[in-house]
Amino acid sequence: MSSEIQLSLFNEEPNFNQKELIPKDPKIPIPPGTYPNMTELVQHCNQCHRCELGNTRTHAVVGRGNLKAPIMIIGEAPGQSEDETGLPFVGRSGQLLEKILASVNLTTEHDVYIGNINKCRPPSNRVPTPDEMAACLPYLLEQIRLVDPKIILLTGATAVKGITGDKRGITKIRGQWLEWEGRFCMPIFHPSYLLRNPSKEKGKPKWLMWQDIQTVRSKYDEITGNSGSNI
Repeated sequence: MSSEIQLSLFNEEPNFNQKELIPKDPKIPIPPGTYPNMTELVQHCNQCHRCELGNTRTHAVVGRGNLKAPIMIIGEAPGQSEDETGLPFVGRSGQLLEKILASVNLTTEHDVYIGNINKCRPPSNRVPTPDEMAACLPYLLEQIRLVDPKIILLTGATAVKGITGDKRGITKIRGQWLEWEGRFCMPIFHPSYLLRNPSKEKGKPKWLMWQDIQTVRSKYDEITGNSGSNI
């Protein structure tokens, strides 16, 4: 038996064991291509204790929507409603997000997949720490690989920083196209911010969001070859 074959056989078992250790040890990397499908990724997320948030969650909140959607929306982390249901954006913010998408004839059934930077709810809905974000980011990168969206919408500063590393405030960069890993990314206001700023006056957050989502729809039509006449 050649030395190459012996090494191959020797390495096969440790690689299997290492994958099984991913949810338990943050030092074990999650390289691209680790998960063949979303089902296996979800299973690992529900077993995960790569950070302390795994100790207090009810459910890991991985994603919802079309698994082959051309648009992916990334939020910050689950809230109480999401932690209870195991689904992202299902509270008041999620209801508003669905209305925003519907305003330009986009749906999570056909056009959109939704996920978060972190899969577990931080206590009192605080912002995830850098360590918590780093522990969970590889799962999200695998989600992006599996869904393979052409457009990514980053809701709020935490999502922008978590994916692109850009630390600028959301008010300065919202509505601008950023290219990341060959994909079109746009920072947008988080729906919870819009709930706190309900005015629809010109120049206010809700008015700006309407401009942004129309820009997103135009880019979607451009990429897919859709005329956009159904808006």
